[in-house]
Amino acid sequence: MHMCAFRRRSPARQDAIDGASDANIDWVILALGNPGPQYAESRHNVGWWVADLLLKRYGGRLADAGVCHRATLDLDGTRALLAYPKTYVNRSGAAAKILLERHNLDATRLLVICDDINLPVGTIRVRKKGGAGGHNGLSSIIDALGTKDYSRIRLGVGRQADGASQVDHVLGAPTKSEAAELRSAADSAADAAAMAITGGLEAAMNAYNRSKPV
Repeated sequence: MHMCAFRRRSPARQDAIDGASDANIDWVILALGNPGPQYAESRHNVGWWVADLLLKRYGGRLADAGVCHRATLDLDGTRALLAYPKTYVNRSGAAAKILLERHNLDATRLLVICDDINLPVGTIRVRKKGGAGGHNGLSSIIDALGTKDYSRIRLGVGRQADGASQVDHVLGAPTKSEAAELRSAADSAADAAAMAITGGLEAAMNAYNRSKPV
């Protein structure tokens, strides 16, 4: 089960978690996906699959931060805010802008994790910056920040079949064989995200920018 169905917390408990977690954030990891259980297994939500793995590995505790649900992770001494925006993918820029401003970080300290129809299923690409490549979530972030200079990890979900709808493709669930490849890719993408933050983008690019994850 993914973190699409977020648990509610009492306001008092929520405030305590928020206050304890917001200091000295070094990076924002923004995982793109659509909120709601109906989208949990969709191709468009593979970014959230990666976030779920990071949350589990590093023992983060989810809290409500207004524009997103988020947890603070300690990645070998580097504090990263892991965020699941509450908006749909095509409006992800609002959360990116608010979170960077809240923590006084520039765009070079943002790592976005998302799906990509332009990559074969299971392929991972780590980049320091770049265009949207037709991805509405990346385009929204570029528009909100006024720059393309933010890092991203893209997971290939493949293109739709000839004559099929792109929207139906990304909002649909992968086939059983595709899902297995995407689970493996998500596991590697979580490793890549941690490496990008603790060891640098170049190291992550060299290790994970292959045709298929190892």
